[in-house]
Amino acid sequence: MNNNAISATNLDMMHLSSNDEADLTVEVVKSPKTQAEICQGNEKMILPNSQSDKQESYILQVNNLQVEYIQKPLFSKMTSYKALKGISFSVKHGEILGVVGESGCGKSTMAKAVLGLLPVDSIVEGKILHYSKRPQMVFQDPGGSLNPAKTIGWILEEPLRIYGKYDAAERKRRVLSIMERTGLELELLNRKPNELSGGQKQRVSIACALIQRPSLIIADEPISSLDVSIQGQILELLLELRTHLDLSYIFITHDLTVCYAICDRVLVMYDGLIVEEGTVEQVYNAPKHEYTKMLLKASQF
Repeated sequence: MNNNAISATNLDMMHLSSNDEADLTVEVVKSPKTQAEICQGNEKMILPNSQSDKQESYILQVNNLQVEYIQKPLFSKMTSYKALKGISFSVKHGEILGVVGESGCGKSTMAKAVLGLLPVDSIVEGKILHYSKRPQMVFQDPGGSLNPAKTIGWILEEPLRIYGKYDAAERKRRVLSIMERTGLELELLNRKPNELSGGQKQRVSIACALIQRPSLIIADEPISSLDVSIQGQILELLLELRTHLDLSYIFITHDLTVCYAICDRVLVMYDGLIVEEGTVEQVYNAPKHEYTKMLLKASQF
């Protein structure tokens, strides 16, 4: 492969990472049509040593991302639905990027596309560039994302077993470390998810996302299923982790007040498009798009 010419007609997905566990690499998916082809077509190459300042300042860049879902009913004609219609955005190191919009506007599809979690028959076009290793996701329902048959210790250790690089002692050390960092008591190690409170489950979900030390976390409505008394604790934890672990977040939410309180910038999505973006002060204090104005009015902000 020519190091000086990387191109794709449909989707380029590149992962650029600089860390103590791997050389700087680029993973390129060349001209895939569907998510299944993305999973099957990975090639690797060594990136030249020199990196531009632009690459150093961003942790994620997305350009003209389009996603189309294919629906195949059993007794009717196949149909398709375009969930994303060409969105572009970026996330800087250490930034919390808020994403707001009504249900069905494409927020969760955007998150799944960035992480490669779309259905295998989805048609994806555009370019996604990761300048970090192993971005992870925190889901809305912590109970649904944790294996109910396994203990918390097993659940936290499993990503490290899959990665395959660490021995049992190092896996245990990392599990104990992340439990302390996320405020989980050691006595929870031998419990199962149904024995935990909602707040404890979400802390375990966050710990699972952090166990391999990613730089980018996508949090999809991470507090919406929690009691109001617990929501503030989880938000404080996310902010503390950003400071101590040098994290960046894409924070998806319906709550415009929460978005204003913790986010640096915000994207407003409507019908598969980004209709407005800017700092929270710019968007909240001087909204330009009519949909943004309607959202702010509806939330009495």
